[in-house]
Amino acid sequence: MAHVLMIVTSADRMPNGEPTGLWLEEFAIPYVQLREAGHAVTVASPQGGATPIDPRSGQDEAPPEWTEAAARLRDSQRLEGLQAQDYDAVFIPGGHGTMFDFPGNLDIARLLSKFHDAGKPIASVCHGPAAFVGVMRADGRPLVEGYTLTAFSDLEEKLVRLDDQVPFLLSERLRELGGNVENGLPMLSHVREDRNLITGQNPASSKQAAARLVARLAA
Repeated sequence: MAHVLMIVTSADRMPNGEPTGLWLEEFAIPYVQLREAGHAVTVASPQGGATPIDPRSGQDEAPPEWTEAAARLRDSQRLEGLQAQDYDAVFIPGGHGTMFDFPGNLDIARLLSKFHDAGKPIASVCHGPAAFVGVMRADGRPLVEGYTLTAFSDLEEKLVRLDDQVPFLLSERLRELGGNVENGLPMLSHVREDRNLITGQNPASSKQAAARLVARLAA
């Protein structure tokens, strides 16, 4: 059994006042897969407490197998004070909320730097890689520099008409940080795995990205 840290957003509003937060399936699908594989999961967020869920992500239509996952979101731990040495891997789901409270977060930067330096798996989907912005490796370079990865594409951001609400276009920013960002077709599953970094492009990539992490933990 491995112990996996799942980091979720605490941000609940877009600049225009519309509600945002976590995209539910990006958390629930990986959570179910990790638990079915026998792994322990800790859910944490920058502020702790109840996790805001983007109302567009279908919370009211959630299948019964997501019940436990949804319950865990009602009382997330606070990231402050958590130590990477206590976990075997990290999974970071997205939702537009991550664009506002993940980049530059000191606790996230501290944890992900330690995960990277220890060679532990770092998995993330959609807007979750916003957590990589501001993270530096032990050699002083950005976390994503020299890595092939994917994230919510600039085209997808424009297709959902939120490109004027986010502080930056995520794939573009990751490229600026030295990442080799490979985007697939909009809204279709697309996953990239490079050394200890596993990334999925969009919500449809959640299942495959989680499966890659489960396989890595079983190796």
